[in-house]
Amino acid sequence: MPEFSQGDILSFVVATGFAAGLNVYATALALGAMARLHWIELPVGLELLANTWILSASGVLFAIEGVADKIPGFDLIWNALHTFVRIPVAALMAYAAGSQLPPAAHVLATCLGAGFAAIAHGSKSAARVAVTPSPEPVSNIALSTAEDAGAVGLSWVAVHHPLTGAAVVAALAVGGIGLMWWGYRLARSGVRRLVRRPTSH
Repeated sequence: MPEFSQGDILSFVVATGFAAGLNVYATALALGAMARLHWIELPVGLELLANTWILSASGVLFAIEGVADKIPGFDLIWNALHTFVRIPVAALMAYAAGSQLPPAAHVLATCLGAGFAAIAHGSKSAARVAVTPSPEPVSNIALSTAEDAGAVGLSWVAVHHPLTGAAVVAALAVGGIGLMWWGYRLARSGVRRLVRRPTSH
């Protein structure tokens, strides 16, 4: 079992937290499958991801999300509901990964995992608000596929190159915050147009 430094653990939870915010099932499945195949070694506390039942559940849920997340309109409902899944699970994963850290660093790791998951989830939702009104489904499918690939890729990088993964996520987070702000302004202007629309008698 390799030794993970405190910096490695914190970088790992930043990268995997963001990945979970994009697709928590893909992240859990990727980490668990790679650990099960002995391609990677996970930090102490995350061995449960390689459990057969966890892998099976993650795989089934990933397959369901792979369909639901690509249906225009329904994907907005799906993402809204997953606010209560992605962020808490990312926090739990970060808490488990930081189990060997000192108390203060353990709390920090948990907060980082949840915080970056929230940024990824929020930016993903904002992107869907912008893309879903388009009449064709191709943009939804392309965006969802890119998110899935990003979650799996970040999961791999988080283990092999945690500092690089954290640096990439930090850059993505800046863009994600900007996207959320833009999405908020877009939604607010839409609501204002609806309120100001004259009613017909």
